[in-house]
Amino acid sequence: MSSNYIFDKDDIRFRKKKTSVWAVIRRILMFFVASVSMAVLYYVIFALVFSTDEEKALRRENRMYERQYPELQRKEELLSDVVEGLKVRDDAIYEEIFNTSAPDVEPLTSIDFLAGYDSIPDQDIVLHSAARLDNVAKSADKVEENFRKIMEIIGSEDYVLPPMTNPLRNYSFAQTGASIGSRINPFYKVPVQHNGLDMIAPSGEPVYAAADGVVKNVTRSRKGLGNVVEIDHGNGYVTRYAHLADIEVRKGRKINRGTRIGYVGVSGNSFAPHLHYEVVRDTVVLDPMNHLFASVTPEEYVNMLVMSVTTGQSMD
Repeated sequence: MSSNYIFDKDDIRFRKKKTSVWAVIRRILMFFVASVSMAVLYYVIFALVFSTDEEKALRRENRMYERQYPELQRKEELLSDVVEGLKVRDDAIYEEIFNTSAPDVEPLTSIDFLAGYDSIPDQDIVLHSAARLDNVAKSADKVEENFRKIMEIIGSEDYVLPPMTNPLRNYSFAQTGASIGSRINPFYKVPVQHNGLDMIAPSGEPVYAAADGVVKNVTRSRKGLGNVVEIDHGNGYVTRYAHLADIEVRKGRKINRGTRIGYVGVSGNSFAPHLHYEVVRDTVVLDPMNHLFASVTPEEYVNMLVMSVTTGQSMD
């Protein structure tokens, strides 16, 4: 308890006035609240009017990021398209044609690029994007270096180019039939192994050599693959052209790419006029679809791939 003196008019004397503890505490609390409120008010006014050096630096950095982010997005999309386009030349083409493994490149898409961004603080997104773009650029450089080495290999004098052109002219993806694999036989209606690509064309359509080589064998028959021309292209590559109506080359003849070797027909066990085209390397059957990309546009090549995979019945 605390007390002070007050003047009592009735008794005309001073007497002690008692003050409760709660009154004192209440006054202290009011003073504390008033002080804190004034401090907060002063801080808000100072923060709105004045900025520290660190805050100014952060604002400048944010403005810089706002300018750079659209450019980083554009570069990311460009690099993603480049890497994806390079990846289209898939592993099978490397293994079968170039005798080397495909470069180890991380496939990037817009979804892949943004994956995990929810957990990245906003202030770090641009830095993280820049780091990812650097990785993509390095990957693209590695792919380019691989292609440079490939071009050096195929440019050497002792290298023999594999067959990479279409044996038919004016060919559209709609003419693509079944490729290699288990396919339904059109005569027996049971799955059988199909070792070539059915290329639908009218009878009498010229057939051309897919690459330089020597005619290895000429077969004329009414059974099986019918009239067949085999061409040895070197480096273990052999192409076969079957169900021909007529043959214009003889065994042992040296021919160039684009030389007419015969005409489309229905010889042998053929369901309809078409060219049965095979590519073999060292007795191993290869998918001819992997050797036609040099003759068509990327869009046509993709459509041809879809047709060759989804066609369930062969034509021979």
